[in-house]
Amino acid sequence: MNENNVLTIIVPCYNEEPVLPETVKELTTILNNLITDKKVAANSKILFVNDGSKDKTWALISRHSAESELVTGLKFSRNYGHQNALLAGMSVAVKYSDMMITIDADLQDDVNAIPKMVEKYHEGYDVVYGVRNSRKTDTFFKRRTALAFYGLMRKMGVNLVPDSADYRLLSKRATESLLAFKERNLFLRGMVPLVGYRSTKVYYARKERFAGESKYPLSKMLHFALDGITSFSIAPIHLILYLGLLTVAVSIVCMIYVIVEKCLGHVVSGWSSLMISIWLLGGIQLISISVIGEYIGKIFSEVKHRPRFTIEAENYTEKMK
Repeated sequence: MNENNVLTIIVPCYNEEPVLPETVKELTTILNNLITDKKVAANSKILFVNDGSKDKTWALISRHSAESELVTGLKFSRNYGHQNALLAGMSVAVKYSDMMITIDADLQDDVNAIPKMVEKYHEGYDVVYGVRNSRKTDTFFKRRTALAFYGLMRKMGVNLVPDSADYRLLSKRATESLLAFKERNLFLRGMVPLVGYRSTKVYYARKERFAGESKYPLSKMLHFALDGITSFSIAPIHLILYLGLLTVAVSIVCMIYVIVEKCLGHVVSGWSSLMISIWLLGGIQLISISVIGEYIGKIFSEVKHRPRFTIEAENYTEKMK
């Protein structure tokens, strides 16, 4: 049975030198146990995707790959981003794998959830989401902003799985369906639910980062959230329309007020109200142009059809043959 259940664990890496040896150790242990228990095929692999790291990440991947048959590597020619690293790993692994699990290298996601995901796959699920059972390790600010983001996306009609990131299992056919999406502006958390197929969740406790620094500071998180909103909803465009209608309504009320005051002979200096109106309308216009520009920028990026990534080197295919 296990010969038809090849598993590839895909791990995107960007400057993960401090944590990588421990990541290799923990994932290798998990994969060896799954092979021993005949839950997955003996030729299952761990695929580390080096996303243009500037430290010794690729050197460590190469060394561990030479030492272990389970470890393989893929190297980008430059930094293409986390989402593209996940996609590259899946595009290479899908040719040989029956199931793929994606997990970050920082060991915050509990690797002990991997056997549970594999069990769910054997029960017939094509998509298994790794979902955090709490946000105790987050700061108050991050916890509140995350809840606000999921609530906002839900109101905009985007089908996200709350408290799940990019820790998930996909079957071969689910991965092939996901890879059929051709957009360059990737937001996999929103794309995976669009694939359909039977899905379930596995809950786990998120840990503190084992070593190194977070690759998602506040600025990157805000950009990621903006990408998610503009990639899956035109609600901000509708908001601009409603804002414009509200501004017109307020202007009509002000106009009626001015006419009435003029008829009553109450002539007052309008400098203050005029300046406030100019600044208000100017701010609304700039915000509106920025939102529209974000959508135009995405169209500009899509129509060029540039490659999502360039693979400089990989040894996964060689080890799978």
